[in-house]
Amino acid sequence: MTALIESTAAIEAALKPRRYGSWYVAEHRLRGMRSYYKTLVFTSIGSPFMYLFALGVGLATLVDKNSGLGSTSYLVFVAPALIASAAVTAAVEECTYPIVMGFKWNPIFLGINAAPISGNQIVNGIFIAVLARLFPTTLIYYAVMLIFGAVPSPLGVLDIPIAILIGMAFGLVIASYMATVEQDVGQPAFIQRFIVTPLFLFSGTFFPLSQMPVFLQWIGWISPLWHGTELGRVVSYGAVEPGWLTLVHVLYPLALCIYGWRRTQVVVTRRLDK
Repeated sequence: MTALIESTAAIEAALKPRRYGSWYVAEHRLRGMRSYYKTLVFTSIGSPFMYLFALGVGLATLVDKNSGLGSTSYLVFVAPALIASAAVTAAVEECTYPIVMGFKWNPIFLGINAAPISGNQIVNGIFIAVLARLFPTTLIYYAVMLIFGAVPSPLGVLDIPIAILIGMAFGLVIASYMATVEQDVGQPAFIQRFIVTPLFLFSGTFFPLSQMPVFLQWIGWISPLWHGTELGRVVSYGAVEPGWLTLVHVLYPLALCIYGWRRTQVVVTRRLDK
């Protein structure tokens, strides 16, 4: 009888990681974030105050007179882009270094996979942790936007899920690439400098995309940040655009999320099964 009870307990203990493996991985990643939580808190609060104060009190006083935005202030115009950019920055951080670390610097993914927790569950857990970071980041940013009066419409609260969607669209696609990295030659820094930063500048963040030369506007069209920024402006202050374009702003980032999520699962599982 004792042996039967012990055997049943062992089976149950083995089944538990398979059933809740994704959440265990997410918990592990969130506990890892505690090592730099002070930086997260400081940037989550300080960054929106810095940007919105500089743009709302400083630059906006010069831009509003000649912005061509009509009755919309420059601060209201740029705020949806800034909250989406904050989500992108946070998501890229969590989808670059932790992925490389899990395979190379501290190959914890190999140990987790022996638990046994599958490659798909490892990926799901990482992305759950990314979502857990993005929600408070965007919530705090939105609260600061309210303090500065940068959200005239009550629908502006939708800027939060929109920003999270755009952050995940960036993060999941980048994670699908980072999962393939076997030799660290500074890829995360390159991604930040040569992909994220240029897209931040050329995605209609600080001025309408239509004001850019036609031969550069395609950069915005393929950038999830532009789609999120335009969608955020629709809900934040009622920017006018065709209904089909609003639908594209939603479907395009969703498609990137699905692609990045599935591709990352395939690559991670393949590497763990070698």
